[in-house]
Amino acid sequence: MIGITAENRLKVAESLNRILADEYLLYTQTRKAHWNVEGADFYLKHKLFEDQYEIIDEIIDDIAERIRSIGHYVPASLSEFLELTHLSELNRKPNDSDGFIQNLLENHESIILKIREQIKPFADQYHDLGSSDFITGVLEQHEKMAWMLRASLSHK
Repeated sequence: MIGITAENRLKVAESLNRILADEYLLYTQTRKAHWNVEGADFYLKHKLFEDQYEIIDEIIDDIAERIRSIGHYVPASLSEFLELTHLSELNRKPNDSDGFIQNLLENHESIILKIREQIKPFADQYHDLGSSDFITGVLEQHEKMAWMLRASLSHK
């Protein structure tokens, strides 16, 4: 089909499905932070979270399209995402701007680690340089968002 065996495309699609589920959960958590943040820094944090959920929304669409481009269908229900994600939907941090930021930062860092683990296998084991390059770009976006969150934490 596209120079990648069916078995390898399936393995890549399964991994991308898990990344997609993580992204969807992170998107939902970022929306929650956007909707619920309060405090003297409300507007700045409200805007920060909005900027980030818009980026994550694009990442979600790009991952889904990558899955389709290698010949597989995309999970698209909350129950499927909850089954596939490695993240917890619970926020165990305080319900304030620093609490939201800490929770989101931990999840970005967790996604970064999961993606980083897949870059070489996509290229070397599954011979899918396109998907390897693609998730490297996603990784870079998460690194930048994590940096923005880290820099936005109050340093008490």
